[in-house]
Amino acid sequence: MESLLKIASIETLYYDRIYALHGLSLEVKEKEIFAVLGPNGAGKTTLLKTIAGLLKDQPKKGTIEFLGKRIQRLAPERVARLGIVYVPEDRGLFRELTVKENLDLGCWGRKGQGIKDDLEFIFRLFPILKARVGQQSETLSGGEQQMLTMARAILRRPRLLMLDEPSLGLAPKISRHVYDALLEISRAGTTILLVEQNAKMALSIATFGYIMESGRIVLEGTANELQDNEDVQELYLGLGGETVSPKGWRLYKKRRTW
Repeated sequence: MESLLKIASIETLYYDRIYALHGLSLEVKEKEIFAVLGPNGAGKTTLLKTIAGLLKDQPKKGTIEFLGKRIQRLAPERVARLGIVYVPEDRGLFRELTVKENLDLGCWGRKGQGIKDDLEFIFRLFPILKARVGQQSETLSGGEQQMLTMARAILRRPRLLMLDEPSLGLAPKISRHVYDALLEISRAGTTILLVEQNAKMALSIATFGYIMESGRIVLEGTANELQDNEDVQELYLGLGGETVSPKGWRLYKKRRTW
């Protein structure tokens, strides 16, 4: 599978002196799901914003290539026109507009039968949205708002869909529904770059994953490789942990391998 996005040694700074990303490199292949995992403050959101062009004059160093074209420091509207759609953590809905009006904005500039087909697709994924088309967006539940945000993004026909913490604040059952929908979106041909703290959920659908800490990639591998890694199990999957001796003495935690 060919690479859709290539990032090489980028450095993103805040206020021209605080490093948020340090020499970060990663690669995203077409029609697959890539997960970026890590704790709060690791730089995951900064990574997505840097790709989307939302941080002015960033990255300071390094290159970002999309479909073989360098896009670092392009204006966000130019990045979006190339087919990169970013779904932020706060969802970015127009809360005073109805569900239908938000979906109409996702179809802005599009014409033809494709719109009808895409609407049928998203209503199959999220039947509740069809029942809520006339409802004001701010009155939806958190899960319904997340579904609407994803539906609007799909209507843009992205080549690369980037999502920031799509399960944040959602009940486990709703999170599972959202992730099942992401799997269907991927199977329909959309490449997904996913930032998450819920590592178990993300790795359940991802083909490849990266672990970020302090603005750097510290580990990468297939989803199965990361799930089998002892450090990932202990730090991100809630498995393993401190060892206790037969006499009850608590032993030191194992040193990380990164």
